[in-house]
Amino acid sequence: MKLNELDLFPYPFHDDVYRYSNNSVLMDKPSSVEITPNYLEEINLKRKLLGSSPARCFQSLPYAKKAQWEVLEIVAQQLADSYPDKFSLDKKGKNWVFCNTLLNENHSFIIGDDSTLPHEPLDFIGRHVQEDLILMMQRDGDLYLDAGQLCFPANWSLAFNLGMKFKEIHNPIPGFKEEKLDDRILGFLLRVEAGNPWQRKNWSLMAGNRMDTSLETYDQWGKDRKKVTRENAGEFVYLRVEVQKILRMPRTNGILFTIHTYLLSLDEFCQNRKWLEQFYSILSELPEYIAEYKGLSMYKDQVLQYLKDKMKRGD
Repeated sequence: MKLNELDLFPYPFHDDVYRYSNNSVLMDKPSSVEITPNYLEEINLKRKLLGSSPARCFQSLPYAKKAQWEVLEIVAQQLADSYPDKFSLDKKGKNWVFCNTLLNENHSFIIGDDSTLPHEPLDFIGRHVQEDLILMMQRDGDLYLDAGQLCFPANWSLAFNLGMKFKEIHNPIPGFKEEKLDDRILGFLLRVEAGNPWQRKNWSLMAGNRMDTSLETYDQWGKDRKKVTRENAGEFVYLRVEVQKILRMPRTNGILFTIHTYLLSLDEFCQNRKWLEQFYSILSELPEYIAEYKGLSMYKDQVLQYLKDKMKRGD
């Protein structure tokens, strides 16, 4: 990420301490996707992962197909509305033509006809956006993970979680159940209305700049946590921020979660002095149970030493 892209980085903190919370806010604009300068790089990586690990990166249940089509319609329309110089839609009844000039691709299909698409609807439109797309359907006063395209997970597994209820998915988060956060957040999500999308930010630290940190590939990236030192933390450790957008779908009543992942090395992050100082305060006070869950216990001290050195030097 270049210096002039610092302004694009979604800084996730408001206070000098951090605890789990529902930090959702109403969105200023309705679009659940965003195109950044890393578009081509991330789309190419997405498609590579979908080709090499399809079962890990895309999952769906048979009865979610109608909702998948609604996801496609919503996201394609948002792309055309928000980025008319990059995407377009030509609609003639159920016959649609979707054009992506960034990839030089044109796709003709018939809404609702699976045979006219090269992939399932959610998987198809997901190959045109940087975001991961998670579809949860509402039944019996609960939310169930019925489909998703997940290429850039932060240490979780789509295949494992498919079909689970909201609380089951979030059960591993320490304190989530004990502090009744699961009840409060589920209640909030069930009340989300069509036409009023929300967004929130989630953060973690990563050893290395790998976008794909799925549970299934832990053996490939987990060992990097042992390589962090006070000296290499600036270039080797990245702040990972997920911008998660929450959108109620009006026809099927499902909820679409879009997850846009941003990575920024600590060296670049610390060029903003206010960010440096606040993050040092947050990390210094961060409870061990949160550090452990976020996977940074093994190298938190090294990062704190690095941050302290940066503040002393006035970099």
